[in-house]
Amino acid sequence: MKTNSSHSLLTVPTGPLKILELPPNSVGISSESIHLSLVIPTYKERDNIKNVVSILSQLLDESIPGNYELIVVDDDSPDRTWEIAQSLLTEYPQLRVMRRQQERGLSSAVIRGWQAATGSVLGVIDGDLQHPPEVLTQLLRSVDEGADLAVASRHVDGGGVSSWSIVRRVLSRGAQMLGLVILPGVLGRVSDPMSGYFMVRRSAIANATLNPVGYKILLEVIGRGKVDQVAEVGYVFCERKEGESKVTWKQYIDYIHHLVRLRLSTGQVGRLSRKVNFPVRRFLRFGLVGFSGVFVDMAVLYLLSDPTTLAWPVTPSKIIAGEIAILNNFFWNDAWTFADVSARQQQWQQRLKRFVKFNAICLAGLVLNVLILNLVLNFIIPNRYIANFIAIAVVTIWNFWINLKLSWRVTDVK
Repeated sequence: MKTNSSHSLLTVPTGPLKILELPPNSVGISSESIHLSLVIPTYKERDNIKNVVSILSQLLDESIPGNYELIVVDDDSPDRTWEIAQSLLTEYPQLRVMRRQQERGLSSAVIRGWQAATGSVLGVIDGDLQHPPEVLTQLLRSVDEGADLAVASRHVDGGGVSSWSIVRRVLSRGAQMLGLVILPGVLGRVSDPMSGYFMVRRSAIANATLNPVGYKILLEVIGRGKVDQVAEVGYVFCERKEGESKVTWKQYIDYIHHLVRLRLSTGQVGRLSRKVNFPVRRFLRFGLVGFSGVFVDMAVLYLLSDPTTLAWPVTPSKIIAGEIAILNNFFWNDAWTFADVSARQQQWQQRLKRFVKFNAICLAGLVLNVLILNLVLNFIIPNRYIANFIAIAVVTIWNFWINLKLSWRVTDVK
């Protein structure tokens, strides 16, 4: 049996989001592993947390007494949820509390909790009682019977939602259908890939580096883990009684971003990237940003050079259009393509330095672009827009490779 001998907070793990194959030895905790580690990620759940811990403890004390731990991982809530949870440590010896001050996000909170966990089975449940606690025993039974992953689903027998609006139902189903198109090999394995209520064997995700976006940690577990057998248990998603909902449009955008990133990193593109040692995923992001710049470039070129608008000469029109597209591309590359580097170089001087380099490199590419444009326009295809598109495509590889080596240098980090 494991109990807390200290009222101190857990140390927040750092480094890659990777789960160890063997449970870590934590201060104040015996080295013997337990069966279930259940993570409860929280943010502004002051009004819920005491009730959640009480209900879960009572339930698990009846089913697996002393053979579990509850790990509250709080993202430094302004209502001091972590402090309320910490005050419960004496009353609930299986409870552990982590306060994160440097990181944010539900998915990463779950993984950090699992990194500190000692259980052979890892689970997650919301901290707002929207996930019915009584389903826990069914999920655990499924794992004990051989499942690598047991998911609480709203879309199997016994499942559903209590009082969702039509709009929310449509968005949920639409997100699932989109996921099936982008990542069928992952989302096709479960009926409710949006679920945030599940259990997984530690061995199924051990040593896999997880890289989540937003709330949908289950996508990472299925996409990057070694999950063979999957079980599903129906549950009814309930509306929260206390606190405020955290569902926003940003969560849907993060979901799409997550799907695309998983697709690129786990499919043929990811395997190709590892095989040839070329940053294929980063190049594809760079290409997508460049594609957005094409529309900016084309729109400005039309406004400046088309006979029905200003009718300026093609060359000066192209120079102005290209510079505006460069501004667009720098913003998106800094925020997305090279976000991992930018996050460690956030001072305005560093950002300005990156922009100057990016601009200089792209201006050199613009000179090349103008030459190709004129060559194609005058000698091959007498259509300014097709010629412009060909010129942009040729210069894209130049811009990516030089910017990778000079503008966003991974080694140029303090």
